[in-house]
Order: sequence, then C-alpha cells, then structure tokens
Amino acid sequence: MLLTPKRWKHFTAMALIGDGVMAVVCPRHDAMAWERGPKPWRRLMHRLQDNPNLTRAIGAAQIIGGVWWALYHEREDD
Repeated sequence: MLLTPKRWKHFTAMALIGDGVMAVVCPRHDAMAWERGPKPWRRLMHRLQDNPNLTRAIGAAQIIGGVWWALYHEREDD
C-alpha cells in the first residue's frame, strides 16, 4: 500500500506524539527500546536511560513538535 504525502505527514506526527508520550510515561523503557544501532547512538540511549528527566523533556518536546506538525500540515493541506 502506497501512502500519499498527506498520510505520511499524519503518520510522522502520530509517531512523534506516541513516542513522546512513551518517553514521558516510562523514560527508561523508551530509551531501551531505541538502543540498537551505531555505537554513538547506543551510548546516547544509555545516557538517556540513566537520566530519565532529560528523556521526559525530550519526550515532551516530541509531543509538542508532533502536535505542531499535525496542525501546521492540516492547515497546509486545506
């Protein structure tokens, strides 16, 4: 199934908001979920596991960014 640009924008906003909520609610598990990848990325994820307040702040920024993304593109697509 091919996604139209409008659906990709919606999916992107939804993913940002959802991951942001997970980071706010359960910061250590959220960081652990993303710990696979190159060594610098794994080091970052381990630091976020050890610093749940920073992870929550990043999650809150993701939520705000996702909501902004959705509202901005909704107006753009009309």
